[in-house]
Amino acid sequence: MTNSIKVERARNNFTQADLADKVGVSRQTINSIETGKFIPSTLLSLKIAHVFNEKVDNIFSLEDGDWEV
Repeated sequence: MTNSIKVERARNNFTQADLADKVGVSRQTINSIETGKFIPSTLLSLKIAHVFNEKVDNIFSLEDGDWEV
């Protein structure tokens, strides 16, 4: 899964720590999501999208390999 969190943070002038505070996680969690090391829960994805006033699928996108079982 890919995401545009880093782009959205820049657009909104947020640091990783700012976003982390707004959604109730650590800065390290935001970093791990941005770098693709951690896939957030549905709840966390919704919170992140809400902070940016975007739909979840405007922030997160599936890649071809995500469909393999």
